[in-house]
Amino acid sequence: MRYISTRGQAPVLTFGEAMLTGLARDGGLYVPQTIPSFSAEEIAALAGLPYEEVAFRVMFPFVGETFTEEELRGAIARAYAGFGHLARAPLVQLDAGHFLLELFHGPTLAFKDFAMQIIGQLFQLALAKEGKRITIVGATSGDTGSAAIEAFRGLDNVDVFILFPHGRVSEVQRRQMTTPAEENVHALALDGTFDDCQNRLKDMFNHFDFRDEVGLAGVNSINWARVLAQVVYYFTAATAVGAPHRKVSFTVPTGNFGDIFAGFIAKEMGLPIEQLVIATNQNDILHRCLTTGRYEMDGVKPSISPSMDIQISSNFERALFWAYGKDGAAVAQLMDELKTKGGFAVSQGALQALRETYVSGRVSEEETSQTITEELKRSGELLCPHSAVGVRVGAAHVAAPVPMVTLATAHPAKFPDAVEAATGIRPGLPPRMADLFERAERVTRVPNDLAALEALIQERRRK
Repeated sequence: MRYISTRGQAPVLTFGEAMLTGLARDGGLYVPQTIPSFSAEEIAALAGLPYEEVAFRVMFPFVGETFTEEELRGAIARAYAGFGHLARAPLVQLDAGHFLLELFHGPTLAFKDFAMQIIGQLFQLALAKEGKRITIVGATSGDTGSAAIEAFRGLDNVDVFILFPHGRVSEVQRRQMTTPAEENVHALALDGTFDDCQNRLKDMFNHFDFRDEVGLAGVNSINWARVLAQVVYYFTAATAVGAPHRKVSFTVPTGNFGDIFAGFIAKEMGLPIEQLVIATNQNDILHRCLTTGRYEMDGVKPSISPSMDIQISSNFERALFWAYGKDGAAVAQLMDELKTKGGFAVSQGALQALRETYVSGRVSEEETSQTITEELKRSGELLCPHSAVGVRVGAAHVAAPVPMVTLATAHPAKFPDAVEAATGIRPGLPPRMADLFERAERVTRVPNDLAALEALIQERRRK
């Protein structure tokens, strides 16, 4: 199995190389040259298996020679042992034909744990084999950072620096990043938006001298291993509601596009997915793009679903790569226009390809709060604001007899202010995190300046 860049000008890599590299040296994102396909019989055989077994069967064809079967099985077992639900990703029925996939039972109460926990194990294996140390720098709108810190805290051969937008994450999200005491963990509050954090991260990857000097590695959803780990729960959910014997649709609260792109990969592997529904909040650039054919930045408006407050959806580049027939030069041109002009027009053929794969919907702030209120009364399910965006859009796209599965991406306790405002109930943290607000914080406020960030990382990383 080999991996190529969406912009077509970077070296072809193995799974392990692509995982440790993160962003390709031409600025693109790594994707598999070919996607393994599963027969209907192989998909049917996944029904009822433990989550860890499904994860192994789905992921192993992508790994190639990087890890043995035994190594991958061990990494998967360690990754999910600390989850708070034996099913790992349980399904709850909300209504006739509408199901909620709970992805918040991991150590940081967000769907990012499914990918980050396994990446932590795989990084450790790969680095031990090569005798290397690396510097992980990540950008987060809230959940990726805490999941990355949880996965890599205390490791000898890894330093972790997480950039998050100052004042634009929930208090629970911030404290999950700022309270770990391990010396290899550094939480950096950047003066700017999530897009600013993401842009500085990309700038570091494109500064090759710095990248090579510190051994820079990325764990944002630009990292292919992140996407691959998220493919698994599409298979567990789909087989639980009848696949491959009937089709299934998915609605995904969407910011950086990695989670819903994992659904596209599952579909390409043979999972009979009818619809992949993009659910956006008021920062609706993806919905506008599918509607108008133009990807046009319009500024980030802070919302009660802050993990979706994004204008540059990095993984959308992977979707464009397929929509443009895997034409790396065409994708590179679009990304250059985005950087220099703030937007681009999608060609008619590519737009048609996107619309054949994805549909979308937008939810306002008022509608998000209303959905939290109404869903608690109707089904007894307490939703976080992101999951509420998904449920509202998903409900509008239920089309019998195809079941709809909406992804619940975070525990409501991560966003207690928004949930309390909508319901009068302030959701409590699980017992293992009950003392979060009593722990001491360690955080450094940093300017939106590449040179200053690079200097800080060089100074603080362990040599």
